[in-house]
Amino acid sequence: MTALLRYHTALLLRSQRWLPPVLLYAAFLGIGVRPGEPVLGALGWTAAGLLPVTAWLVRVCLNQEPAAARHVTAAAAGRERVHLTAIGAATVCAGLMGAAAVAAVTALGAPVNAGREVLVPRLPAALAGLVTAAVCVLLGAAVGALGTRPLVRARAWSISVIAVAALLALVTAGSPARQAVTALVTGSRTGTVEHPWTALAGAVALAAVAVALACRLTARRE
Repeated sequence: MTALLRYHTALLLRSQRWLPPVLLYAAFLGIGVRPGEPVLGALGWTAAGLLPVTAWLVRVCLNQEPAAARHVTAAAAGRERVHLTAIGAATVCAGLMGAAAVAAVTALGAPVNAGREVLVPRLPAALAGLVTAAVCVLLGAAVGALGTRPLVRARAWSISVIAVAALLALVTAGSPARQAVTALVTGSRTGTVEHPWTALAGAVALAAVAVALACRLTARRE
């Protein structure tokens, strides 16, 4: 598994297909985050952007191998394992990017609420940001896994499905991503830091089901 993770990560980095989603995320942060603004609101924005970016990276990792190379690695390690490690490589890369963004935003943001009347401790705020980022990364991985092969093969349909599903995951009532991001936004108004552990548990469960389904189907359809 470790060798396959390194293999997919190396493919991703060498292909430079990571540039568009990373540049999109950088632009997203540049538009929505300013130094000195309340830290909790900035962390909510930072985490929300990770969901579509992670889904995009998962799609890239699952489609970056040429068909012939994919058949070779599948014959050597099994299709389900290869599919799983491709999703894992994208998820790890997105998680590291998110952790770096949360650290930077926590350092640059002002430790106050939106009204600048209540002090917000940085370490609890950073932990809340990391948990929310993890929720969005996990749901992004689920969206990416279900929005590309073997379930959706056509590129245009895949991109459309991923874009719509990522948006719905952020705005639909009951979504773990919406719950976690809303907790940060609400905390930015009140100055109260809440750690969305329940949302994280829900995201873990949804991601596990989505990835397991995608891996099982790739073994049957490819």
